[in-house]
Amino acid sequence: MSAAGANDSSPEEPWSLQKLSESLSVYIERLGSVWVEAEITPWGVSGGHVYGRVKDPDAEVTVDITVWRSTRDTLPDGVGQGDRVLIKVKPNWYVRGGRLSMNVLDLRLAGLGELLAKIEALRQALAAEGLFAPERKLVPPFLPSRIGLITARDSDAEKDVLRNAELRWPEVDFEVAHASVQGDKAVPEIIRALDTLEAKHDIDVIIIARGGGDFQNLLPFSDETLLRRVATRRIPIVSAIGHEADKPLLDDIADVRASTPTDAAKRIVPDVGEERHRIADARARLLGRLQSLVDGETDRLRQFRERPVLASPVSVVDSYAEDILRLVQRGVDVTDTLVELARTRLDGLRASMRALSPQSTLDRGYAIVQDDKGDLVDSVDDVSSGDRLRVRVRDGDIGAVVGDS
Repeated sequence: MSAAGANDSSPEEPWSLQKLSESLSVYIERLGSVWVEAEITPWGVSGGHVYGRVKDPDAEVTVDITVWRSTRDTLPDGVGQGDRVLIKVKPNWYVRGGRLSMNVLDLRLAGLGELLAKIEALRQALAAEGLFAPERKLVPPFLPSRIGLITARDSDAEKDVLRNAELRWPEVDFEVAHASVQGDKAVPEIIRALDTLEAKHDIDVIIIARGGGDFQNLLPFSDETLLRRVATRRIPIVSAIGHEADKPLLDDIADVRASTPTDAAKRIVPDVGEERHRIADARARLLGRLQSLVDGETDRLRQFRERPVLASPVSVVDSYAEDILRLVQRGVDVTDTLVELARTRLDGLRASMRALSPQSTLDRGYAIVQDDKGDLVDSVDDVSSGDRLRVRVRDGDIGAVVGDS
């Protein structure tokens, strides 16, 4: 059936509902697909398809939409109710039911939604490179000797960090580098300030701080150039951007994420009061432990002293006194016996020696005869007439000459 170019119906020749419905289908088909900007209101999944409704951001106009499963698989992650989107729709008129539907052929996030999608894509890319890995995080010192601070001049963030850090540790030392924290100048100025602070070797940690703001004002802290510069840091960096709900990509790549500038001061500087309390508590525990050890050793010594052997140590000696005396007496008896035996033997040896000695022989009336050479003469054959002899008797020597026999 061809579409009527003009309304040729009349009371005499009215159209059928079928003709009307088919004519609407032809007109709508000629429109084809169009791109529209709208805001998603209801959004639900059923059977793998999405059935929802979009409304005009500037007028009270709403239209039902359908996203078939094949198209749903191509949608941006996380899209849903409340998002502002650009959708490519193709109107379809169901002739039998007389119902208009909008089939979504493509969908993209619009405005901030598109920016969020780009930031999310950058987050995933940097994460895939391992720049968010925990093992890359640097640990700030317990008490930094000097702290670098990058923030806007005369900002509330600067005042919050300095004031709260000084309240926690009055001797804290800061080096402040001012930079723009929003707009086109923010990224290069923050990088320049970071380079300046890192060049100072006495700085132990750097805080990048900014107060709260809307999403667009915080975009510099999700800039890829800044993030890659922070990834090459040589000292720990603390991200203190906005409030708890704000989470730029700098939070992921920094070594420490503070929910607010005030929180950054609390995370980097210890509280002197708390540390004094901890020291006092540690000293008390240590003294208690030492006292417990001393008391325990004292009790052990007391128990040792109360033992019978230590209460009366002389009894130990007394118990062995008789044994010692008996052994001493036995030793004396044995010694006396040995000495007497040795004396008896010595006397016998002395008597034997006396009996066998030449002097004893002489004492019994015998004499010893020697020639003039000192040789013993024990035979008459050893001498001749006229030989001089020496006769030794008991009490001396007698000279003699051999005569004729």
